Amino acid sequence: MSIRVGILGYGNLSKGVESAIAQNKDMELVAVFTRRNPESIKTHSGVQVLSTAELMEYKDKIDVLVLGGGSATDLPEQTPEYVKYFNVVDSFDTHARIPEHFANVDKAAKEAGKVGIISVGWDPGMFSLLRMISTSVLPEGENYTFWGKGVSQGHSDAIRRIDGVKDARQYTIPVEEAVNRVRSGENPSLLVRDKHTRECFVVVEEGADKAAIESEIINMPNYFADYYTTVHFISEEEMKRDHSGLPHGGFVVRSGVTGFDREHKHIVEYSLKLDSNPEFTGSVITAYVRAAYKLAAEGVSGCKTVFDIAPAYLSALSPEELRKTML
Repeated sequence: MSIRVGILGYGNLSKGVESAIAQNKDMELVAVFTRRNPESIKTHSGVQVLSTAELMEYKDKIDVLVLGGGSATDLPEQTPEYVKYFNVVDSFDTHARIPEHFANVDKAAKEAGKVGIISVGWDPGMFSLLRMISTSVLPEGENYTFWGKGVSQGHSDAIRRIDGVKDARQYTIPVEEAVNRVRSGENPSLLVRDKHTRECFVVVEEGADKAAIESEIINMPNYFADYYTTVHFISEEEMKRDHSGLPHGGFVVRSGVTGFDREHKHIVEYSLKLDSNPEFTGSVITAYVRAAYKLAAEGVSGCKTVFDIAPAYLSALSPEELRKTML
């Protein structure tokens, strides 16, 4: 029996989920739900597009609902609300607010007897797992996470929500000197702004106050305020020509020591190089859709993160097949 999946929203991330579902034979995309006019949207797979007003009619027709909205304003409201009726997976990526988001979703999910898996993707998500595992293995050491160079969907979305902004791309760029110091095993103490810079390309509405928009961007808490941020105002033509792709990537490094005299250094590094940030993130989300389905079938309820879910729950293979082919 196929896992019946619904998607709320149809931006780049949701299209990535749609693409990933097509590669998973145990899943079926039932419908995409949108706040826009459904007739204005045509999905790549041809699946039906319905209004969010019709979503409640699908409570018994969808096993897991993927929430494709942004972390700035959508998911803090949508995830605690929709987990009352569906098992859900979201990609909430505002790291500083994850504890608050978890508590809100957990309360609603437990009251409804549903599963809500939050903050799924590659960071938070896969990088989070590597930070946890390598810290457990090398308890004396330091973690370092570098993102980019690439387009951050969440940060770009946060800029697009500013009044007067028509479109935006935000590139996260590692500081090369900091990367080299970490890889050498130096274990430097680095501030947030020492590790990355943020570069923004913004298209504004005619007559918009560019100075006010720039100020709002560079002072935005949880997104830009702690970084060296530059803002470039460009035309729609330049945006389409130079910034239409959505590449990204990054790496997690754990630098630690072992030995009775702490005489041996170790570097653990996990890296990603992504042609399409939303398609890869959508693929991670789709694996956790399977986990949500399995957990719900076992009668589990409440909010979960990647830390709480055994890796086997992500796989379409049986435990016997996993032990035989991958252990």
